[in-house]
This record gives sequence, C-alpha cells and structure tokens, in this order.
Amino acid sequence: MSTPELVSPSGAARLHVLELVGNGIVGGMESYVASLVARLPRERFVVTAACPYECGVSEQLREAGADVQVLPMPEDPLWSSIQAGCALVRASGVDVLHAHLPNAHLLAALIGRLSGRPVLATIHGRQLQTSDLEAHRAAGTFLSTVCRHSYYHALGVGVDPRALSCIPNGVDTQRFQPAASRPGALRARLRLSDDTPLVGFVGRLSPEKGPEVFVRAAMLLRHLAPAAHCVVCGDGPMRESLQQLIARLELDDRVHLLGVCHDMPEVYHQLDVWVSTSHSEALPLALMEAMASGLPVVATRVGGVPDAVEHGLSGWLVPPRDFEAVASAVAGLLASGEQRARMGQRGRERAVQQMGLDDCVARTGELLMQLAARPTTLARAGSARSG
Repeated sequence: MSTPELVSPSGAARLHVLELVGNGIVGGMESYVASLVARLPRERFVVTAACPYECGVSEQLREAGADVQVLPMPEDPLWSSIQAGCALVRASGVDVLHAHLPNAHLLAALIGRLSGRPVLATIHGRQLQTSDLEAHRAAGTFLSTVCRHSYYHALGVGVDPRALSCIPNGVDTQRFQPAASRPGALRARLRLSDDTPLVGFVGRLSPEKGPEVFVRAAMLLRHLAPAAHCVVCGDGPMRESLQQLIARLELDDRVHLLGVCHDMPEVYHQLDVWVSTSHSEALPLALMEAMASGLPVVATRVGGVPDAVEHGLSGWLVPPRDFEAVASAVAGLLASGEQRARMGQRGRERAVQQMGLDDCVARTGELLMQLAARPTTLARAGSARSG
C-alpha cells in the first residue's frame, strides 16, 4: 500500500516553514537551526529563513538549503519588518513560523497573529524571558524547550502544558566522533610539543558562558598541572576583557584565544579535556559535541547540563563560578589517562544512545506539522491563561 502524499494546509504538497533567527553570530542556537534546515526531509518540507541582516548565519542557512530573507529584528519590532513579514508569509504560502530568541519570537508572534499562521518558538535558554512569555500569552504561540529544566520553569510561570513541549537538542554523532589518532595541527600552530596536554573551552565569549572562570582556572592549573595549556575557541563581547585578564594574570603563554573555529570536529580531536564554565545554560550544543567526540568533560551544574553529564561517569559537575573546583577536576583528569579514556567512552555512548540529532529533527518536524494542521486549537490552549 503506497503512502498518501502529505499536503500542507495551504494546499501545497510540502509544508512551508519560515525560520526566524534573532541573531547573526554563529553559535549553538544558529548551528541548531542550520542542522534542522539541512535535515528536514525535502519531500515533506520547504524552508525559508529570515535573519536580521546578512551575516555568517545567513550564509550557513543558504548552504543548508533555505531561501534566506533579511528582516530587521530589534527588541521592539519595526512596523516595516512586520509588514514585510506578513507579505512574505502570504506571497510564499508559508504554513507555520518557527522563531529562535525573544526578538524573533515577538516578530513572529505579530506576523502570525496578523496573517493567521501558527507560531512555534524554541526556547534555547535556561528560562523563559519576560518577552517570550508576553508573546506567548498575547498571540497564542506554542513553546518548545530544549531541556527539562526549561520545561518545568515554563510550567511554573503558567504556560499551559497543551501549548508546551520539550524536545532536547541533538548532535550529529557521525560528524562528531572520537579520532582514530590525535592530530597535532593545533599544537604545531601554537608551537607546542605533541604531548602537551590541551584543555578546551568552546563557546561564545559572553557573560552567561563564564569564560573568565575558565581563565582563572587556568591560573591554578599553572601549578596543579604545569605542562597543560588552555585554548578558548569562540568570540564575543568579552574578548577584550579576557585578553586583559590573561595579561594581568601573566597567562599569555598558557591561555590561547583562537577566535571562531570552523572545523570543530578537528578541534575536539586535539583536546584532552573539555570545560564548560557557564553561569546559565540550557542544553549546550558544544557539550554534546564534546561528549560525542569522546572527551571527558568538566561542566558547571546549571540548567540541563546535569541531564547530559553523569557525574563521576562521563565527567565532573562543579558549582557555577567556582574556578577552584574547575581547576581541581581538570587536574585530576589530566593526571589519569585511564580515567580520561573511561569517561570519554562513557560520554560517547551516552551521546549516541540519547542525544542523536535525527530524533530531535524528527520530533520538531512532527510538531511543525501538528501546529500547521491544528493552529486554532493549539492557539486557544496557548492563550488560555492570558485572559
């Protein structure tokens, strides 16, 4: 028996999704959207993406297969963006809008309300922001969180469970996997010997990620693990202040700021330990990439991180802002190759079994289909408490 062709509410053979991305800096959220666009089945979905301006993210989305449009997305949406978005939705036959970050959520909520299209907003942070909650209540948007911590927070602030889901982030475990042998390109670039231990931080250099905690931990590692060097992969508003902190602590020869790294599998292959020092986090993509790459991790016990890291088995969980605990855990791992290998293998197994990207994409695709098919029912559920 043949499978009937899937028809969208607009009458087209494929569901047309408009992805609204509220940021232009390539990071975990942006990589998630690009992976989603690339993996949504072409026989079921067509994707248009809206970015606030032309940037690395817009190029990444084009490469993933999306038709990219520019819509400015300030915190207070511009009428010109609302008008252009409504025209885009109607002219292109968009069936459902999918927003990422509060500014994109607000814009999508207004466009969806005016054009009569359902809106899904994925909450990538640890908690809903006030503007997310306002958009949800005013326009009946559907919310999807990426970890249990965020899901229960949403319930706690009054989101109706009928308008809420939890779809954990996923990682491509084929792209990110342990290296057959450790390459030495990064060590050669930094003029280090092949046996120099490397400890890595991967993330945006912004306050919530706590990169200054990583630098202060490096200060202690100078004594606890004298041979170790630390690398920071990422960029952001704290870069200059980090450079100043590194200089003040006299760590110029031990802490290396690499900037944005494009070949992330290669970076993970050259690390011995991966560290997350975030003060606030949901379920970070870099954490799952490191685990899938077979690295032992040291991570702060925030948000959805404890859902991913088994304390003492695939890594160590430490309190946020505690650089002494970070340094102690890293030094312990560097002192035991056997423990690093055991924890890395356990993390890899956990990533393969529970963090696969295909499951994340499939569940998101099904949710988009459900929203497009039953927008009125779900919108009433989402706005039930706003009246």
